[in-house]
Amino acid sequence: MNLPESVGNRIRELRKAKGWTQEQLAEAASLHYSYIGGVERGDRNISLETLEKIIAAFQVPAIEVMTLISSRNAEEIAAITKITREVIAAMGIGLEKN
Repeated sequence: MNLPESVGNRIRELRKAKGWTQEQLAEAASLHYSYIGGVERGDRNISLETLEKIIAAFQVPAIEVMTLISSRNAEEIAAITKITREVIAAMGIGLEKN
């Protein structure tokens, strides 16, 4: 499974945990429901800005969406870490560098 599919699966998990339809998530994130479907399938290579909208719609910490690391290789973990830091920075949340 590639990174867009992993992110999409995690978004789907969070959406279902809230009991939301794709339409409800799309409305909360100011996106089109068909776009949410593409994201969840991993068909869309979403921008950090779009990811930020989705995270804000869920009203959860960014790390909740980015918990995809368990079965990833070092290169993928580095990419996920970079994306997570960028999302957190975009949201204005401080994060110590390790």
